Amino acid sequence: MIYQGEAFNGKPTKTARSHGRKFQVTIQQETSRILGNLGWAYMQQTNYAAAEVVYRKAQQIDPDANKACNLCMCLIKQSQFTEAQSVLEDILQGKLSGSDDSKSRNRAEELMKELEPLQSAVSSSTPAGLSLEDAFVEGLDQLMNQWTTPFRSRRLPIFEEISPYRDQLAC
Repeated sequence: MIYQGEAFNGKPTKTARSHGRKFQVTIQQETSRILGNLGWAYMQQTNYAAAEVVYRKAQQIDPDANKACNLCMCLIKQSQFTEAQSVLEDILQGKLSGSDDSKSRNRAEELMKELEPLQSAVSSSTPAGLSLEDAFVEGLDQLMNQWTTPFRSRRLPIFEEISPYRDQLAC
């Protein structure tokens, strides 16, 4: 529904309720939330590469500390320790929304402690997947350019890129 432009009855926001309070949710926030859920599903299936892609896209739309911690877990599982440390440092330095939340901060500190022995065990050779990372960054740049162009289709670019994976999900 979101990618077809039918979400929120064509309005840019919707009113949501949580703990008895009303608040406005934008399409971007809802998209990021759904991508976060999809990333978690991929992690449960131990498909860390797909989870990483989805979490990175969610972070581009509406960055927060919880999704950043999940992204770190994906990176650690794929032995991308330097990248994981960079993301954790952003959380611990308070650069992301939700970084001040004690639960997210504690989780980031635990992941950092888990990461330290892994980094020291890895030799100082360059990672073999560097060209894949470069291609990924280039793809993200293209995605951001699509978002800034004045003419957009009704379907959000994020869903264009992840739609090949939709048949893999067990609903």
